[in-house]
Amino acid sequence: MGGGNIGTSLAKGLIRSGQYSRDEIIITEKRESRTAILKNQGFHVTSENNKAANGVGILVMSVKPQQFETLAEEIKNSITSKQILISTITGITHKDIESVFGPVPNVRIMPNTALEICESMTCISFRNLKPDQEKRVLSVFDKMGKSIIIPEELLGAATVLGACGIAFALRFMRAMSQGGIEIGFNSEMAQYITAQTVKGAVSLIMGTTNHPESEIDKVTTPQGITISGLNEMEHQGFSSAVIRGLTTSYNKLENLSSKSHR
Repeated sequence: MGGGNIGTSLAKGLIRSGQYSRDEIIITEKRESRTAILKNQGFHVTSENNKAANGVGILVMSVKPQQFETLAEEIKNSITSKQILISTITGITHKDIESVFGPVPNVRIMPNTALEICESMTCISFRNLKPDQEKRVLSVFDKMGKSIIIPEELLGAATVLGACGIAFALRFMRAMSQGGIEIGFNSEMAQYITAQTVKGAVSLIMGTTNHPESEIDKVTTPQGITISGLNEMEHQGFSSAVIRGLTTSYNKLENLSSKSHR
C-alpha cells in the first residue's frame, strides 16, 4: 500500500531475494505519474486499496503518516485476522493500528532503502502474531539484509539510526569523494575508492565484531598521517556533528509523533 521509495524498494527486494515474482506482488499507488513509472518497471499497480487488500496473505502499509487514516478507512473492511498487517509508517503505533483494525496480527518495521539490493537493516516489533507467523516475517526480511526484533518504543530511534542513517553515511561518502578530488583523483575514481574503502570498513566490523576504535588503532601509527587527519576532523567537530545530527532528527521525530497523537 504505497508505491513510494520504501514501498518500491521492498517490492524490488522481495523479487531480488527470490521470494516472490512480480506477478505475486500488488502495489497500490494513486499518483498517476508514479503509477506510470512502476508499470514501466513491470509491476502490477492499482489505485484501489480496498480491492488489493482483499484476501492477500501479507499486506504492507507504506504511506506517509498523514495518509494513514485515509488508507485505514479504505481497507479496514477488507482486513481479517488471517492476514499479517505490516506497517512502515513512522509514528503510527500498534495501538493506532488496533484502534482501526482490531487485534489483528500486526508488525511495525523500520527498514531502509537498501532493501532494494537486499542489504537493509530492518528493525521489527511484533503484536498479536503466533510464533510461526513471527518466524515467517523474520525470514522474509532476513533474506533482504539483516533484521532484529526490538521493543516498539525503540522504533523511533531505529528510524533515525537505521533509516536516516543511510543518508548520513552517504553524505560522509560524498565528503570523502570530494576530498579525494581535492587531492588529485577524478570524481569517478574518488567515488569508487571511497565506496570500496567504506565497504571494507563495514565488513571489518560485521566480520569481526571488533569495536571501531580497535580497528582505528591498527591504522594510526605514532606521528603518522592517519592520526593527524583524524585529529583535525575531531577539532572541526566531526563526531560531535554526527551525534548532534542524530539527536536533532530524533527530537524532530518525537515532536512530529506527539503532534499526530493530539
